[in-house]
Amino acid sequence: MPRNEQGINRERYFCIPRTLIFLTRGDSVLLLKGAPTKRIWANKYNGVGGHVERGEDVLSSAKRELAEETGLSVDLSLVGTLQVDVEPQMGICVYLFTGEFLEGEPRPSEEGTLEWLPFDELDQYPLVEDVAVLLAKIRSMKGGDPPFSARSFYDDKERLRVRFDD
Repeated sequence: MPRNEQGINRERYFCIPRTLIFLTRGDSVLLLKGAPTKRIWANKYNGVGGHVERGEDVLSSAKRELAEETGLSVDLSLVGTLQVDVEPQMGICVYLFTGEFLEGEPRPSEEGTLEWLPFDELDQYPLVEDVAVLLAKIRSMKGGDPPFSARSFYDDKERLRVRFDD
């Protein structure tokens, strides 16, 4: 199909693709505490990840981001997608990946501090708004479950809400 037949219409909703990776080790998850100087999520815990660059597929992007931010190379599995409604004409599509990392430690990152946090203590840390909800969903999944689909949006009080398509 030629480019001009792709149906691009700048009046339609646009999405920025991103990846988000949650590595596990036993009952812990590797999270990145954003550096205090970061423009977004300063001093808050999030998974590792970032933007999908031109010419990358989402898995290649996730592997690149993981290597850049942790120095690690891990087998990753797509566990879900999250559509984040930010503006009426623009949103973010997050591709969520998990992997298990059993030995060693990640190298330090300029993005912030990498820490293994116990799942049962996550409520004691300042997490990015949707991290606890996403991790709960991921942990409830069984082997062989298809990736989930979810949508998040801001309510009238500017709180981020997550809805899963069940």
